[in-house]
Amino acid sequence: MFNFVFDRCVNGKPYPNLAPMVDNQTGLGDSYPWIGPLRLLYFVQDHAYPYTINYIDQSIPDHAYYPIGLGYFSHDIDYFSLMSTQVIDLLRTQQLTVLFYYHEGDGPHHQKRRLDQLCMTHQLPADCYQFVSGNTMARQLDGFVYFPDHELFYWRNSVVKDGQAMPGCDPHQRTRTRQFTALSRIHKWWRATAMARLHQLKLLDSSYWSYNTITMSDDASTGPLRFNPIQIWPFKNLESDMEQFVAGAPYSCDTLNSDSHNQHWQYVPEHYENAYCNLVLETFFDADATNCTFISEKTFKPIRHGQPFVIFGTPNTLTTLKELGYRTFDHAVDNSYDQHCDNTERFKRVVAAVDQLARLDLHAWYQSCWDDVVHNQQLFLAPKYDRLNSLYLNLTSK
Repeated sequence: MFNFVFDRCVNGKPYPNLAPMVDNQTGLGDSYPWIGPLRLLYFVQDHAYPYTINYIDQSIPDHAYYPIGLGYFSHDIDYFSLMSTQVIDLLRTQQLTVLFYYHEGDGPHHQKRRLDQLCMTHQLPADCYQFVSGNTMARQLDGFVYFPDHELFYWRNSVVKDGQAMPGCDPHQRTRTRQFTALSRIHKWWRATAMARLHQLKLLDSSYWSYNTITMSDDASTGPLRFNPIQIWPFKNLESDMEQFVAGAPYSCDTLNSDSHNQHWQYVPEHYENAYCNLVLETFFDADATNCTFISEKTFKPIRHGQPFVIFGTPNTLTTLKELGYRTFDHAVDNSYDQHCDNTERFKRVVAAVDQLARLDLHAWYQSCWDDVVHNQQLFLAPKYDRLNSLYLNLTSK
């Protein structure tokens, strides 16, 4: 059982700890101090995992957590200085443990270094906090736990949203007219590398593909050689083709606007029902130079909607999916790319895997993947009680 302790109750509900007081919590976590609603609380409610809600002015139960829902971990913020003296006293006497809950994939080793420094500054026990991270590197660090947050987050946006069952695509074995679906919403140079290379090789000619949002951030304005974990010099003419590709953007394969593209419950059925394979362009190709894995909802979309997939993402993504119980079509795809921590080599191999698929009879190929497609969808749709129980056990064993 998770015993959560909050500072205050607002309108009969716990208000996110350390978050600024606002009338409308929509968007809370998107600005300083980047602290918002606790996604873990939503998940335990979704999947009937036992929990209690307590408040700081009440009796504190045993094994109690003071949860902080991080929208973004800032190394410039002293999180402990935002806590009340009452909370700090309870941390010192080890009656309470801070639970940082972070769904993103930036490096947990940096976060641990910062939080350990803050504990020393405030003369707090080094084990006064625990940290849940979306980066598998958390498994290697004392007091840190890995959790596939985006699996449960996409479940609550695509299976049951606000108490209502959501529609989805069902797997089928009818003929499809497109080979691949490759959707990219936000510009990153490594994504431009992938899309331009696929375009060079004419692997998008019979596909649904998009590259929608180009923002002139530092990344977009400084060119493809910076902020890019993939070396592009081995690929003939790729730098100029990338620049030309980005200059011609945005590219779209549907009529949804940018706001709709950012709503996880919205999707275009034919992207999943009329293409054989999904080329997933994940959030990271290299998660903060950790050589570890981060998996977002982008990977769980084809799983939920009945498509096999090839993943442009962090190393050992497929390994992590298999640990979660999913099947990765090893009999039908050259998945050797997954094991390579060298970003350029992994990129070469994943492109080669796609090129190899494009030469096959993809209808027969999809039929060979059928059992695994059905298994994956059923596993995703199932309740996530066991996932939450594993998280609880991992936290209590640290």
